[in-house]
Amino acid sequence: MRVTSLSTLALTASTANALLRFSCSQLVVERLDPLVNPGIAPSPHVHQIVGGNAFNITMDPATPPPSQATCTTCQFADDFSNYWTAILYFRARNGSYIRVPQKPNVGFEQAAGGMTVYYSPYIGSRKSSVTAFKPGFRMLVGQQHYRTRQEAQKFRQLTYTCLQNMMTRTGETLDMPKQPCAAGIMSNVRFPTCWDGKNLDSPDHMAHIAYPTTGTFESGGPCPATHPVKIPQLFYEVIWDTTKFNNKALWPEDGSQPFVWSQGDATGFGNHGDYIFGWKDNALQIAMDSNCDFCPQLKSQSLAQGNKCTMSGHVREKVDGWLDAIPGLTPGIEHERSMNGSNTPKTDSVEGLI
Repeated sequence: MRVTSLSTLALTASTANALLRFSCSQLVVERLDPLVNPGIAPSPHVHQIVGGNAFNITMDPATPPPSQATCTTCQFADDFSNYWTAILYFRARNGSYIRVPQKPNVGFEQAAGGMTVYYSPYIGSRKSSVTAFKPGFRMLVGQQHYRTRQEAQKFRQLTYTCLQNMMTRTGETLDMPKQPCAAGIMSNVRFPTCWDGKNLDSPDHMAHIAYPTTGTFESGGPCPATHPVKIPQLFYEVIWDTTKFNNKALWPEDGSQPFVWSQGDATGFGNHGDYIFGWKDNALQIAMDSNCDFCPQLKSQSLAQGNKCTMSGHVREKVDGWLDAIPGLTPGIEHERSMNGSNTPKTDSVEGLI
């Protein structure tokens, strides 16, 4: 099976060397977060999770996912990692909400939603210069409570792309697009690429990782002395199918954009992503050492096989269909800091319009 490289699709600069680019279908959508809120069910806000079916309320670092999972939604069959982000909701003029579905990326049209995952070795050299993540490794990027541009700028490359077509890869913004996007909205989540070489996690799930001191990972920027070990650049692309909401007659009367993250953020500055490493044995290091795009050394599976990997949710609540409030949030309060939409009572039907 061919796992398409980003460079083959000409979606990055021509200087980019081979990298892993593969699809992970959606595993489950629910209020669960074993990284930030271990042992709590439900967690404060809804997430969409992809990867191995060992995802649980609590995930002990001492029992890595490969020892617990029986399948994965990812194309590489030895990848039992879990990757997750918040969910995007559309807020109608009458104050009700509905979950925005995800759609597959270019080259993965048969995938069941989910996201595209990238692992990039050092760009600019055919020789591997990155150390793959170790069993028990986990990390977070972004802060779900951020609502200002100044706050969001603390994280590099957590952005949005307003897709004019499925090949659009320019015009990234820190905040949510303000106009209808012809092919949907892509959220881009890029993780830091330097590690302290000692800790597999940290209390805030971020202190053990860092950005290059200057430049970027792509430009070969050096790691700080406190975090000297280069790790692969982990990158998520999630495409939200906002197209059926592009009729601006459905948008707030003041013209503000209507999309809200499941933690109650309509600015987009609260973009964030979570990761628990779960590759079997040394499969990821082999891929990084080989600097391969298709990596025939790795065990792979078809998109159809990945789509079949599912799991029952741990939290029983409605997350789909029209809702009076985003799950876990109080009606009328969840987006006060981030949105000035209409407060029209929930009496008008909008279902027939979309």
